[in-house]
Amino acid sequence: GVLSLCCRPPAWDRAPRRPPGLLLTPGRSFSNNKIQVELDEGSGVATMKFKSPPVNSLSLDFLTEFCISLEKLENDRACRGVIITSAVPKIFSSGLDIMEMYGKSTEHYAEFWRAVQELWLRLYSSNMVTVAAINGSSPAGGCLVALSCDYRIMAENPKFIIGLNEAQLGIVAPFWFKDTFVNAVGHRVAERSLQLGSLYSAPESHKLGLVDELVPEEKLLEKAGAVMAQWLALPDHSRQLTKSMMRKAVLDRLVAHREDDVKNFVSFVSKESIQKSLRTYMEMLKKRK
Repeated sequence: GVLSLCCRPPAWDRAPRRPPGLLLTPGRSFSNNKIQVELDEGSGVATMKFKSPPVNSLSLDFLTEFCISLEKLENDRACRGVIITSAVPKIFSSGLDIMEMYGKSTEHYAEFWRAVQELWLRLYSSNMVTVAAINGSSPAGGCLVALSCDYRIMAENPKFIIGLNEAQLGIVAPFWFKDTFVNAVGHRVAERSLQLGSLYSAPESHKLGLVDELVPEEKLLEKAGAVMAQWLALPDHSRQLTKSMMRKAVLDRLVAHREDDVKNFVSFVSKESIQKSLRTYMEMLKKRK
């Protein structure tokens, strides 16, 4: 299956980085610094909440915890589905942590990028039913997390935005971001959106098929539970094999070109011009505060 390809522990996961206290006990939560996980053994559904204020940015530590949490759930027989949401108000995830891409060594960039790849490989190929309950804005890498799930429900708030806006920061969404996006919205919408680095409001993103459903914010988790129950009513094996069939080509493409993708990222992000545009972007964010 796809999983055996993707889920070999990556190099960064073999080191003794694992946060302590991550053992999963029946019906209890196992949480760490940045991600809170609760498993309801009755329903077989876990809820994973991002809690890395101010904006749940995908730092190396966050990505590592995310992968460990996913792996634990994946290996837990009691767990069949996971709802991914945020514990931080108004933000699902702001995407990749720019600090991980600025002023660091090439080794650091490579380690960081492998962790980003690993997150996507695990989530996109997960045997579990994955439902994103998007309760805030979700640009760039945050959008990728949502796109990697089986179903996306977004809070019906016109102020919440979502999209792959990398082009605005002077960086380029890699091919596997693009493939995931195309599979959700189609080639034309993806092509235009990626070139312009577009961010869409909740109503716009629903119209484009970027999210599957909009609900009032207070009903989001209830709706996610109802959708999950509908998906879990099917036999796991038929759903899993169908998912694998639909997603295998895209996953295999990254698995086959993983090291090239790391090299491309490292050489791109190390360029003086890119470092300069990241610096400009960070200064702009500071001014906004």
